[in-house]
Amino acid sequence: MARRRSSGRTAAWIAGGAGAVVLALTGYAVLSSDGEADSPAKGKGGPSASAPAKPSATYEVPQDWTEPARWSALPRGERTDTRGSRVGYPQTTEGAVGLMAAANATAMEGGTGAVEEQLRIYHSYIGAADKSEQNAEQIELTALETDKALARQMGVTPGQPLPAGAYLRNTVIGYKIISRAPGEVSAWLLARVVTRTGETATESTTFTRTLAGAQWENGDWRLTGAATERALAAVKGKPEPQQAAPGDAAFNAAGWTAIREAS
Repeated sequence: MARRRSSGRTAAWIAGGAGAVVLALTGYAVLSSDGEADSPAKGKGGPSASAPAKPSATYEVPQDWTEPARWSALPRGERTDTRGSRVGYPQTTEGAVGLMAAANATAMEGGTGAVEEQLRIYHSYIGAADKSEQNAEQIELTALETDKALARQMGVTPGQPLPAGAYLRNTVIGYKIISRAPGEVSAWLLARVVTRTGETATESTTFTRTLAGAQWENGDWRLTGAATERALAAVKGKPEPQQAAPGDAAFNAAGWTAIREAS
């Protein structure tokens, strides 16, 4: 099912990181970018978001600062793999979330586009059961469409380089645990998406909420479709946590844990 999106939703969807990869593999809608909940539903006929898009007001960060009630310095992966991704996370809840945050941190700028980022995430962070030549091809085809959408958003013809100074960066800034066990962790991830269409353009910011599920596999955490499906079942019928930046009282009310940069 095709889905129309506002410009804020488009930026959020393009920046989808591992959420977009898992969506392409499973057909589940796992990412939303406004205050309205997107109902998790199985896609038909290939990767798609199945809930209709709804107009939403732009989120504005309040001027008054409210200290986040919960902070976490997530561990970094102990090494870098051949694709430049941090891997080797501890078998703890924080280690799993650290992997999720790394897999959802994307930057599209200069010569790096969605194809490079999505394939890097797929090869570095997706579990063995979800890997195949067919799935890798699906990821690449989906990412090609993402690159076209990003080019149009940046005001250039698809296939052309992005304008000088243009970028789209996705950074996870908070999380909320759904379930945890020694071999499986699931969580909501809150990310900040920052976009600039050129050197003289004004930077714009939106927020995304992504559901992620990870399993312990061969000595490291991996994102899997099975864990994602179980997480979706666990949150079915429950309200999704409100998107709010750290420093907003609503961030604490929603139960988010803010991420502090590890030393």
